Formats: sequence, structure tokens, C-alpha cells
Amino acid sequence: MTYTDHRTVRRVLSREIAGTLGLLTDEHDFRAMRHYRSFVFDDHGTYLEHVEAVLRTRALQGGHTTLALFDPEEYAEFCAQRGLDPDSHTSRTRFTAALATTGATVPYEGQPLTDLLPALVDEGVRRATWEYATMLLARLGACPSCGEDLGREAFARASRLLARILATAGSGSRHLVCSVSGPPEALIAVLHTDDDGGRPEPDDTEILEFTTVLAVGLATDKPGGLVMRTIVPGTPDRIHGWRLRAHGLEPLTAGEVFDAYCTDVESGDPIPPESNVDYCEPPDLGEDQGPTHRH
Repeated sequence: MTYTDHRTVRRVLSREIAGTLGLLTDEHDFRAMRHYRSFVFDDHGTYLEHVEAVLRTRALQGGHTTLALFDPEEYAEFCAQRGLDPDSHTSRTRFTAALATTGATVPYEGQPLTDLLPALVDEGVRRATWEYATMLLARLGACPSCGEDLGREAFARASRLLARILATAGSGSRHLVCSVSGPPEALIAVLHTDDDGGRPEPDDTEILEFTTVLAVGLATDKPGGLVMRTIVPGTPDRIHGWRLRAHGLEPLTAGEVFDAYCTDVESGDPIPPESNVDYCEPPDLGEDQGPTHRH
């Protein structure tokens, strides 16, 4: 094989190497990184312009790039735990490589960076919510009377309830939101499903996150709710919901759903209802919603 052949083969092979770029999404995180002499940027806007140029160039060359949410505090902890110099390009590269498997990421597919930034931040919030909810379930420990893992039992119960909700929803696309009050702040999870031949096909990650937050509400008896909007083209959207209770889900009346959607959360003032929307009572989810024991 000639020298030219070697260069051609290596150039082709390099296109099959996936890359990850750690992105500083806001000014606060950007300023934190400016404390390092090896970080050469001094303006966040200019930094983002260079990032977008690199992404476009890699895409034109056939490379695939994933954007990871770069958190300066997590980076400093990463370096301290491994004895790395944080003021080093190599350390930032190692941290970014770790983010590819453990952090919040989104793929670059030619979108404008202005579209990718909020998507990456949302992914970071989703991951943080799931991790915090998982920690809350783990802290519940075992039932003092029967020894059952309370977090695991709540997750199993939440899974059954979600399956019943989707099974009784009828045809159409669904948008579900589950919220559980804090402190320190509310947990919110969102789930989208599209009807595919009569079978809901939701995203597995969204299901896991949604079920975990729902389980926290069931296990801790904190105030919360679950609402679902069902969308069928050519018909009014249907909205119904439930309150979260320790024993399961308590249906909201059509009037309560209407009040929730037609009241300003901050001021309490009424707001006009959406057009082409029906506020409904939810379908019956069946019996045996409660836990197998009280705790």
C-alpha cells in the first residue's frame, strides 16, 4: 500500500470517529471557565460562533458530533477526584469524554445552535430531575413492618398506573405532564406518545423519567397532579387529569380541569379557555390502584 493509499484510508477511517463537544450554554458558566488560563475565549457570543463553525465543518467532512452540557462545578469536582489539573485542555477533553456516557447530550444534525442550546438545557433539566427523583425513592428504604423496598414498590405501582392511563386513553397523540411539589422545588416530568396502529409508542427514556416522578408523588404523598391532553386531527383536543394521592390517583372533575387551565397561576385571575378544547373527566382506571400495604 502506497503512502497516498495510507492517507486515503486514514481519512476515510477518521470519518467514522464520533466526537463529543462540551458546550457552555450560558454566560454564568462561561465566566467560570475564564478563570483558567488555558481557556482562550473572552466573549460568550464569539465562543458560540466558533462552536457553530466547528460543528458545520465536522458535518461537511462527514463527522458526527454530540453536544454535551459542560458544567464548570462538575468539571472541577471531576478533576479533584482524579488528581487532574483543571487548567488543561487534556483534562477538559477527559471530562467531555465522560459526559458522552453520563451527562446530558444532544446530537448535532445541522440545526442552528440557537435551537440546540435550549434543547441541551432541557435535557440537562430532565436528567437532573430523574436523578433527584431516583435519589428520593432510594432514601425511602424498607417498610418497617414487612421489609419491602418502598421506592421499588412505588415505582411498580406508578408503572401499572401509567400503563392503565395509556391503555384507556383511546386513539390519538398524548401529551402527559406529572408534577410533584417540593421542597426544594417541584419535580416535573413530560411524556409524549403517538398512536401507532392502535399501540402507544412512547420514548423509553421519557417513560422511565415520568414513572420515577409519578412514583415519588405516590410514595411521599406530596401534593401533585397528572394531566393528559389527547390530540386527534379533526376533533377537539381532550384534556383530563388526576390529583396524586398516596393511595393512587384521584380523578379531577371536568370543572376542576377547566379551572386549572383557565386560571393564571401567579395572579389567580381567570384567563380565556383555549378554543377547540374539551375539558373532561378522566376514564376509569379500574380498581386496586393502592399500595399493597400502608406505611
